Amino acid sequence: MDRLTREGAHKVPAIGLLFWVVKLLSTAMGESTSDYLVFHIDPYVAVVAGCVGLVVALTIQLRRPWYEALAYWFAVVMVAVFGTMVADVAHVVLHVPYALSATSLALALAVVFIAWHRTEHTLSIHTITTVRRELFYWATVMATFALGTALGDLSASTLGLGYPASAALYAVAFVLPAIAWRWFGLNAVVAFWAAYVITRPLGASVADWLGKSTLGGLGIGDGPVALVLAAVIVLAVGYLAVSRIDQPAAD
Repeated sequence: MDRLTREGAHKVPAIGLLFWVVKLLSTAMGESTSDYLVFHIDPYVAVVAGCVGLVVALTIQLRRPWYEALAYWFAVVMVAVFGTMVADVAHVVLHVPYALSATSLALALAVVFIAWHRTEHTLSIHTITTVRRELFYWATVMATFALGTALGDLSASTLGLGYPASAALYAVAFVLPAIAWRWFGLNAVVAFWAAYVITRPLGASVADWLGKSTLGGLGIGDGPVALVLAAVIVLAVGYLAVSRIDQPAAD
């Protein structure tokens, strides 16, 4: 227990430009990696491997006594991969319509938010300083990734917008919370989580636009896109780990 979150030690990085850059890269990489694995190996094997990777990553993250860039972003990447698999397998294997899965996942996210707020009386990521709050945080992150995947596929495929238009739509939606917070007084916590949710369909739409050859995609391939994005993430997270510019401020 002494290696678990130390009371008062923050487990989430400071929010700055690089946070959003790496977050968007991770959502795109999770989409392309999941699609490549699910369609190139047995999907059940892919899901089990993704689940094992997620458990390992979250175990490492939860056992860190404070925020460490490598552990944190490894967990985010594995949530991105497995969260995508959850939404994709629900549609491809179980034939659940994207509209139904998106609605179900939105309700699941709402339940997590309500339980978190009723238990801890805050949804601010600046208060992730206990094990229980961190568990709520990662449950929320998982729900946002799965929901965002379903939303991206819903707009591109079911609604027929295609990947480029979907990416443009979510890019606009991504900046709206920041505008509402900066100039119209939107609550900072609400603005953060609204933008956080949108990063998923935005990143997924960009990854699909690059990798897919349908719905307006460029057809580069999921594998090459995943490898390039993974390399950029490694460089960015390595810089964060060395520079420590995203260390959360001490109370």
